[in-house]
Amino acid sequence: MNETSLFDQLEFTENPVYEGIISDLQERQYSVCDGFFDLEEVSELRESLHRKHVLSQFKKAAIGSKTNEIVERTVRGDFIFWLNEAEADPSENRFFRKINELTNYLNRTCFMGILHKEFHYAIYPAKTFYKRHLDTFQNDDRRKLSFVCYLNEDWNAKNGGELVLYPQKDGTENVVEILPLAGRVVIFESQVLEHEVKPVLACERLSITGWFKTR
Repeated sequence: MNETSLFDQLEFTENPVYEGIISDLQERQYSVCDGFFDLEEVSELRESLHRKHVLSQFKKAAIGSKTNEIVERTVRGDFIFWLNEAEADPSENRFFRKINELTNYLNRTCFMGILHKEFHYAIYPAKTFYKRHLDTFQNDDRRKLSFVCYLNEDWNAKNGGELVLYPQKDGTENVVEILPLAGRVVIFESQVLEHEVKPVLACERLSITGWFKTR
């Protein structure tokens, strides 16, 4: 292999989408990225979610870490299915490829030290919600970034289910409401931003939720 081809392999290519996410996180601790996954990818992931739901593979979500889970219906009402990259179907493989690309980019450009990732499908039936909380635990602070990708079809404000973030700036709390539109991705700092899911008023609210974790 000559020196030119070796250099080409090592050359870093800037990704404007990822750079936008990084800039948002630095400036306001969260990023909203529309079209991170295209509608075809979203449709395929939604179909995969439905297949697993039909097979009764979802369970009632709990609060706390995996080793200390408590099912609390007055705090959260969603049902989840944990994704395993080693057992992923084709649509989930495409999802993980993009996630791994983003992880490598963040580690290379921001030295974030992300070593682990965990993701699950989430279904919020009508009249369910998730009260305000932080995505971290007293005995486990490895979660660095929280991630949500919405898989809903034809969602609008009448359906409710907004993600509400509470960023702080100069000692003042702000309120940011985000509609769960198809293909929209929200990434935010797990240990900093409190957030909640407002009650779902109609239809089921569908998403993939997960975390980028350090050692």
